[in-house]
Amino acid sequence: MTASITNTTGIPIRGAVAGQRSGVGAWFRRHAASLGWLLPVLAVTVVVQAWNMSGTPQRIDDEGTYTAQAWAIAHLGEITHYTYWYDHPPLGWIQIAGYTSLTGAFARYPFAVEAGREAMVFFAAASSILLFVLARRLGTGRATAAVAGLVFALSPLALQYHRTVYIDNVATPWLLAAFVLVLSRRQQLAGFAGAAACLGIAVLSKETYLLALPFLIWIAVRRADKSTRRYTLSVAGAVLAVIGGGYLLLAAVKGELLPGTGRVSLFEGITYQLGSRAASGSVFDSGSLANEAASQWWALDPVFIVLGSVAAVVGLFLRRVRPIAAMLVFLLLFMFRPNGYLPVPYVIMLIPFAALLVAYTAERAVLAIAGRTRTRTRLGGATRRGLGITWLAVTTAALVVAVPLWGGQLRGFVLGNLDLPMQQAEEWVGDNVPKSSRLLVDDAMWVDLVQDGFARNNVVWYYKLDTDAAVERQSPNGWKDSDYVVTTDSMRTGGNSSSDIRQAIENSTSVAAFGTGNQRVDVRRIHSEGRSAAAEAITAASNGRKAMGTELAANPSLRADGGTKSQFRAGQVDSRAMIALGQVLADRAISVDRFTPLEGETGQPFRRVVLDASDASAAAWIAATLDAMSDAFRPASVERDGSELTVTYTPADPTTTATSAS
Repeated sequence: MTASITNTTGIPIRGAVAGQRSGVGAWFRRHAASLGWLLPVLAVTVVVQAWNMSGTPQRIDDEGTYTAQAWAIAHLGEITHYTYWYDHPPLGWIQIAGYTSLTGAFARYPFAVEAGREAMVFFAAASSILLFVLARRLGTGRATAAVAGLVFALSPLALQYHRTVYIDNVATPWLLAAFVLVLSRRQQLAGFAGAAACLGIAVLSKETYLLALPFLIWIAVRRADKSTRRYTLSVAGAVLAVIGGGYLLLAAVKGELLPGTGRVSLFEGITYQLGSRAASGSVFDSGSLANEAASQWWALDPVFIVLGSVAAVVGLFLRRVRPIAAMLVFLLLFMFRPNGYLPVPYVIMLIPFAALLVAYTAERAVLAIAGRTRTRTRLGGATRRGLGITWLAVTTAALVVAVPLWGGQLRGFVLGNLDLPMQQAEEWVGDNVPKSSRLLVDDAMWVDLVQDGFARNNVVWYYKLDTDAAVERQSPNGWKDSDYVVTTDSMRTGGNSSSDIRQAIENSTSVAAFGTGNQRVDVRRIHSEGRSAAAEAITAASNGRKAMGTELAANPSLRADGGTKSQFRAGQVDSRAMIALGQVLADRAISVDRFTPLEGETGQPFRRVVLDASDASAAAWIAATLDAMSDAFRPASVERDGSELTVTYTPADPTTTATSAS
């Protein structure tokens, strides 16, 4: 004989019977059916998230920042790699640092952001599990919970932002855990306290998750036993206050709670985020940041956006999910406030709840059609079936549209390499820029370049050039104290607010470029003397190369086709290479292949020469001759294969004041 076990509200616990055995084995036997649905969904989540995560999307500045901050904790013992100014609570990147330290992720990837993206796979997997549990807590069938997990994993909108290193992804599993615990069927005090703790961790990971608090309170008040409601809610509130107070205590201990001369403060960070930060404008205003963010979301997955939004409205009429539906509707409406700031990753908080409501409302539609709904309502059975048929038809139509759309988008995620230009630019800088140089860079490159041997203070995150007092002290002349600026889409758009960055870009010339469009990455040499003076020097250098090349092309000992000689006459060949060739040609005849640019250097003077001597001994003599030249003319490398030599010079030509093409 068995008896139903009930919680303090008298609601029976599904599948629970008196006298159940405890232990791991018993737990697996009880939950075998659920695991049979959950584990395949979890596997899909992990595989889709991890497959080609380093290729698509291209790294952006924000994820470079969170990765660098996590790296700083693990490798520098500092809370950030720059002055921490309380723009966000630090718990998000502290958790990323914990994951990367425990797994050794930074040591396993050539680019640091890849380690951060691996951490995102872990947090996405945790969110997938908790979303399944939350759906079951709300009374869905196992198949419905699995569908919610698949939507969460496979929507291109979700995948784009789940792969990106955002602290919102770190906060999401904690928020889902808070909803799971507040719906706990037993040990209500522990459940409510745990929910408060999880919400506190979520908020200290990303502060915008505090917007969920009223809706968690709604569920807690609705579910709390009347006899202990005041006590359990008070305990939960105290737990949340203690966790939030820890952040205040951190600032107070550091003497940075209130504003003061020459220091950052928590108060200033909060006022910046809530009031002084530039507004994103209206979602309906083309050209505004809010419109740009919403357009990015829409381009990725319009079907999920529409269906999830409508499912939220439908969910308002379903008692069990009403608080979650109300939260989603509130978060959607919150986007349309006229003078607020709308961050691009804002959508991450909405995705799991939209996926849940899409699956839940579809299940309710099926049950309504089958006449198996038990919801208290004044609607008749025929009306419920009609509404169920309508909503199921809408969901089915959305699915028909989504399948080919998602298929094309997902193919790009698993096969594309949008990050290749960033990788090529980093490698070019590492191979060709002197390690003593001072660089202005996108933060997505910061860790990689520091680990590659550039001094930490010489790799400057462009955002800090005129916003961090410590960096300003290192650059008394602003942009003029830097040697190179590496421009990405983040810098070309976000850097517009900085006069120093604008001037650095305006007074620089490209020495290498990779990719096209928004993925383009430019390595640019900065001319402290100004663009006009640099242009004059570049023109003079070009004219000098033309004159030298014309003389060289007329040398009878030079064996080259007409196209190669035209390249000499056009001044397209590095002056050091031509001087070296002139010295060799004075002794013997050699053949020169047609010049081709190195990767990323189209439009730059050719600095790689392929020579063919008469025999191996002649090639050895030429190699020795080149190696004996003075530092200004000696090649960076000479590779010999029989009678053929490949001679390569450094990009910066010390024999001229400026050699870059604009």
